[in-house]
Amino acid sequence: MVNVITLGCRINTYESEVFKEKFKNIDNLIIVNTCAVTGEAERQCRQTIRKLRKENPEARIIVTGCAAQIAPETFAAMPEVDLILGNKEKTEIEKYLSQNLNEKTIVGDIMSYDSCDPYMITGFEGRHRAFVQIQQGCNHRCSYCIIPYARGKNRSVPTENILTQIRELLNQGFKEICLTGVDICSYKPSFSTLVQTILEEIPELPSLQFGSLDPAAIDDNFIQLLPKHKNIHPYFHFSIQSGDNDVLKQMRRRHTREIVITLCAKIREARPDAVFGSDFICGFPTESDENFQNTVKLVHEAGISKLHVFPYSERPGTPAAAMKQIPVEIRKERAKILREQGDCNE
Repeated sequence: MVNVITLGCRINTYESEVFKEKFKNIDNLIIVNTCAVTGEAERQCRQTIRKLRKENPEARIIVTGCAAQIAPETFAAMPEVDLILGNKEKTEIEKYLSQNLNEKTIVGDIMSYDSCDPYMITGFEGRHRAFVQIQQGCNHRCSYCIIPYARGKNRSVPTENILTQIRELLNQGFKEICLTGVDICSYKPSFSTLVQTILEEIPELPSLQFGSLDPAAIDDNFIQLLPKHKNIHPYFHFSIQSGDNDVLKQMRRRHTREIVITLCAKIREARPDAVFGSDFICGFPTESDENFQNTVKLVHEAGISKLHVFPYSERPGTPAAAMKQIPVEIRKERAKILREQGDCNE
C-alpha cells in the first residue's frame, strides 16, 4: 500500500487523499507532499525524507508539493530521493510512475497552468470532516509569502464539479464539508455566489464550513446568507496576520484593522452565535512594540477567540526576508503574549 506523507496545508491534505485512492494497490511507494511556507518547513521536509529512507531502504520515494516546486535542486541533491515532481506534474503522477525516466527532476512552470484538475475523491482516511478544493493558486503578493510561486495563479474549479464532489462525500457518510483552496475568497466568478449555489442545490448538507477567509474579499452578499442558512457553520477563520495598519501595509495585505473590526461586527449581527479565529504573525520586520500592541487590541476589539499564532519566520525568496529582522527572542515573546489572549496555542 502506498505511504503518503502530508506536510503543510489543507490543500496538501486533499491532494494526498487523491494519491491514496490512485495508488492504494502499489507497494514500496512513498509520496512526500511537501510544504514551503517557511524555511523551517523546508528543513523539516528534508529531515522527514531522510528518516523515511532509513526506515524504508527499498521503497521508491517521490517528492512533490510546494517545496519541490520552489527548490527542486535541494531535493535533487539528496540521495534518498528517487524522483521530484512539481505541483503541475504531480497531477499526472501515474504517468511518471509508469515510465523509466532518466530525469530525476521534472518541475515545470507553474505560472503557465490555467486550470484546476478534476480530482474526485470518495473520502478522507481517519477524518469526520471532508475538504473540497474549490480553487488553486493566488494572484496576490504578500511580502512574507512564497506560495503564489509554488501554486501558480488563481484558477477555479467549475461549480458543477464542486457540487458533484460534495454529493459524493455526503453519500459516503460525511456530514461536514469544508471548502478549501489557496485563496478561496478569490473563487471566480464569485465566492459568495458559489456558497449560495451549494446551499440552494444541496439543502440537505448538514454543515458547510470554510478554510481561511480573506477579510478584504468578504462581501455583503456572503453576510446576507448567514441568517438564512443555519447549516453554515458559525466558525469563521480569517487570515489577518496583524492588527496594525502600518505592518499590514508592509505585509502588502489588502485589509486594515478597521475592515476586520467592521466585518466581525456585521457577521456577529447576522449570526449571533458566530465564533472568530485568525492567523497572526508576531515579530514581522518593522513591527514595533506599539504595532504589536495594536494586534493585541484588535483581538479584543473584534472579538477573536481562536488564535493561530506564529513568530515570524524568514522565507527565503520573499521581500520580507530582505528587510531588517527583529530578534528571534522578541518574536517568540510576542507570540507567547498573543497566544495568551485567546483559546488556541497553535
